[in-house]
Amino acid sequence: MEDPSPMLPILKALRDDKEEYVRRSVANHLNDIAKDHPDLVADLAHDWMKGADKNRERLVRHACRTLIKNGHPGALKAFGFGKPKITVDSLTIKPKKVNLGGAFKFTAELKSSSDRPQALVIDYLVHFKKANGKTSGKVFNWKRVTIRAGEVPSLSRSHSIRPITTRRYYGGTPAVSLRINGQDFGHVEFELVT
Repeated sequence: MEDPSPMLPILKALRDDKEEYVRRSVANHLNDIAKDHPDLVADLAHDWMKGADKNRERLVRHACRTLIKNGHPGALKAFGFGKPKITVDSLTIKPKKVNLGGAFKFTAELKSSSDRPQALVIDYLVHFKKANGKTSGKVFNWKRVTIRAGEVPSLSRSHSIRPITTRRYYGGTPAVSLRINGQDFGHVEFELVT
């Protein structure tokens, strides 16, 4: 974990293997390395994307999934995502009161302030209440879009809050926000009844 460099030549030799499960293993290994060495994996992703075919691009994208979720600038840049030139004109949520097991729908209106098309990776966070009363954001993948200069797209998404074994839900006022090319936008609260 301290020095992953001995593994890198092996991973490079296997990155274009004909077997999907081997490439998937390479991606998972890189994702693990990224937890301790994010800049190393982001630089590697940038290098491996040069002349990449569809299989290698899929491998690198899977290897960088945690970095992209966390908004790592180097990883985003490897896939052509720069600093977003947008504003979130509104972020709304309905209903404002959600029972555990229910769902809500949120809508975001974006506005491009760029004079050219821009590629965006849009994720959203649900900021759940923890036992101590503080909130912790859980990132959910949403979509990748390209918006034109001056475009004002309206995007919406439903999200269910079902009981799961890996999370305990606490009532109160969680919130939703957007993460666009690694930057956080908007914040709208709702009431969760457990």
